[in-house]
Amino acid sequence: MAVAEANRERGQSELNALWVRYKKDDDTAAKDELLLYYTYLIKWTVHRLMPKLGGYAERDDLFSCGIIGLMDAMEKFDLSQGFKFETYALPRVRGEIIDFIRSQDWAPASLRRKISAINEAYERLENETGETPSDRTVAESLDIPVSQVQKILGQQHVFSIVNFEDAVSSGGFPRALEVPDDGDKQPENSLMERELRESLAVAIEALPEKERLVITLYYYDGLLLREIADMLGITESRVSQIHSKALARMSVKLGKLV
Repeated sequence: MAVAEANRERGQSELNALWVRYKKDDDTAAKDELLLYYTYLIKWTVHRLMPKLGGYAERDDLFSCGIIGLMDAMEKFDLSQGFKFETYALPRVRGEIIDFIRSQDWAPASLRRKISAINEAYERLENETGETPSDRTVAESLDIPVSQVQKILGQQHVFSIVNFEDAVSSGGFPRALEVPDDGDKQPENSLMERELRESLAVAIEALPEKERLVITLYYYDGLLLREIADMLGITESRVSQIHSKALARMSVKLGKLV
């Protein structure tokens, strides 16, 4: 994952010493140093979401939410379990940010109608020609600027993430594709997490090849949409659409599995 390769300015042994001071000695200074160090997790998460939010959220607001998630993760993290803190913290940081986006009701009915119209145009043109239509072709068929098509599909990306995480978290299941094996001492929680990981694996495996590839590159390899677009030789907005379709399929599949 990309975050695992973040530039680390201190050695692991020094980080471990800070964790011991914070957890065992309740050292406030050590806590502050750890919080400052792990802010790269927040920056990474915001960087992945922010380009698609446009005018719907301020970067500072998302960062503040990420801080809340990071502090909660630090407080609850159990050193004795032997798991990486990054694996434990990322879903919590991401969850706080997604909760904030959801609370803004940022996807009005008018945007949803536009998303639907564009997706229908892509499907219709692909069925007619047997080829993946370009953003410009779709825009011309709808008589709207190509920039508007790309903007709306970018917004759909985050909209789909919010909807998917709602589906995953229904019934008390934890959010996000990356479900941490965090050493929760409650057996029923550990069982639910194992069941969810297995259900996610089944849902991902059932995806069409291109959708499965996009999901893998985005969530497990940590690539940005534009990096995936370059790799696949398609537009970033098209990757956004593929990602959204994959999440929609997985939501349906998970509803049957969990």
